[in-house]
Amino acid sequence: MRQRTKVFYWMALPGVLLFFAFHTVPALQGVFYSFTDSRGYGDWSFIGLQNYIALFTDPIVIGSYRFTIGFAVVATILANIVSLAVAVGLTANIRFRGFLRGVFFLPAVMATLVVGYIFNFLFANALPPVGQALGVDALSTNILGNPSLAWVGIVVVTVWQACATTIVIYMAGLQTVPEDITEAAMIDGANAWQRFWRVTFPLLAPFFTINMVLSLKNFLMVFDQIVALTAGGPGTSTMSISYLIYRNGFTGGQFAYQSANAVIYFLIIALLSIVQLRALRGREVSV
Repeated sequence: MRQRTKVFYWMALPGVLLFFAFHTVPALQGVFYSFTDSRGYGDWSFIGLQNYIALFTDPIVIGSYRFTIGFAVVATILANIVSLAVAVGLTANIRFRGFLRGVFFLPAVMATLVVGYIFNFLFANALPPVGQALGVDALSTNILGNPSLAWVGIVVVTVWQACATTIVIYMAGLQTVPEDITEAAMIDGANAWQRFWRVTFPLLAPFFTINMVLSLKNFLMVFDQIVALTAGGPGTSTMSISYLIYRNGFTGGQFAYQSANAVIYFLIIALLSIVQLRALRGREVSV
């Protein structure tokens, strides 16, 4: 038994070393530089908490947090509602079920930047004529150029692509729901909605928790869609935190300042994930 345990440790050691070298060490370096005035090169000096203090008075940083958190909440809710509805349909006894499953999973295998550029073209060239024909002023121009509507385009693209993997997780959960329970509810006179809400959905609680936590985390880290669709514009109306850290940290001479921003960013994501897990797991226990 001891010999087998040693083998497991030796098998895990290369992965641990690689993770430490390419993930943990850079992360610790980022925390270290957040207490300096480094521009990513040249001389630097310690400045203590000045970067962190400045973050809370920077309107661009505050605006990026407001946009990112609001976007993540809206996208998480929409992605899970749409995915759960589609997953229920794809697990029902319908024609072309296998083909439809492949179609709905297709966005997951497409490159995010490619998807973003395709939708960028559609929003700029295909959608405005439709909006003009229907007499809808909001859709008559490129919504990505409208500071009030650009976030809607990003939500549409992000949710469309994120639903692919979320649907698969919900479908896996629906396969675990015992048929005899739903049949018993049907015999008791429960209609389709009552069977879903009172029987099926409570049994999906673990899968709902996984999807909610992963969705919020991924949407808070939105980056590729911002690059392909708006580059943070118009102005800074769609500036996500990750894109702000990348743009100003690597090309704007704010390496240390954005390192501090990244530390705060990490703490917020970790805190929200912990809160979600505790709240949703509490619901699992009560089911």
